[in-house]
Amino acid sequence: MVTPDPPRGNRRAVMVAGMRNAVVTGAGSGLGRAIALELAGRGYRVHAADLDAEAAERTAAEISAEARAAALDVRDEVACRALADTVASTGGLDLWVNNAGVFFSGPPWEQGSELRQLMMDVNATGLMNGTLAALAPMIAAGRGHVVNVVSLAGIVAAPGEVAYSASKHAAMAFTLGTQFDLRRAGVRGVHLSAVCPDGIWTPMLEDKLDDPDAAGSFSGRLLRAEEVASEVGELTERPRPVVVIPRWRGPQLRFFDAFPRLALRLVPLVMWDARRRQRRYKRLIESGRWKP
Repeated sequence: MVTPDPPRGNRRAVMVAGMRNAVVTGAGSGLGRAIALELAGRGYRVHAADLDAEAAERTAAEISAEARAAALDVRDEVACRALADTVASTGGLDLWVNNAGVFFSGPPWEQGSELRQLMMDVNATGLMNGTLAALAPMIAAGRGHVVNVVSLAGIVAAPGEVAYSASKHAAMAFTLGTQFDLRRAGVRGVHLSAVCPDGIWTPMLEDKLDDPDAAGSFSGRLLRAEEVASEVGELTERPRPVVVIPRWRGPQLRFFDAFPRLALRLVPLVMWDARRRQRRYKRLIESGRWKP
């Protein structure tokens, strides 16, 4: 006997119930929005979280009726845990992407303590809050994946972006170290990944084309948010501890990290070239020959 198909409404309910749940922080714009759209295209039910609740709602509305939006300040540990528990209770928490971040350039002695603290609070502590909130239900379920958007600044101390780099170095250490501790504790089904992209043309950089302190963000290949989001999407299918985008930038920057005395001598040349590239991108963007 052939079993009749369930009514359309029931089929939709079954489909939604079977979707994997993903949380993306900082999903209201830029890279976070692009990641949310990418994951939705890969079959995830996306929970777009952002400090700006209206921006999160716009992203969710752009995705589908199944997407959800949430106001979230990643600096609030209790709020992060509440969101993770809520999502986990509606079919499990499969993926949490810590993307929320802030960036301010300039020599550290010229930055006020408020700016330095804000970068540490959002980029490092906020990432820790999100990671630990997600790990609780993931460890209990024996599966899950936390993707932390770190930056190449987590690999090398970028001149002109020192306090930002410090916050990203902390994020990198926490990501890798927590993965090591999970394995040490015998947890095999939960993965952590650090994504380290070059400069991305998002609102974070749009006002930095004339900022010489931010030249380091233009020193490689300026990326589009969709490029990085695609890499994050592929990473969810094949988890890796560290992903550098583009890949050739990893060995290049680790060379400077391995030989700091040589790096000190090369800083003027490196920053001159970075400033040259920054001016070039400005000309291309303003002329419409490079479009995000």
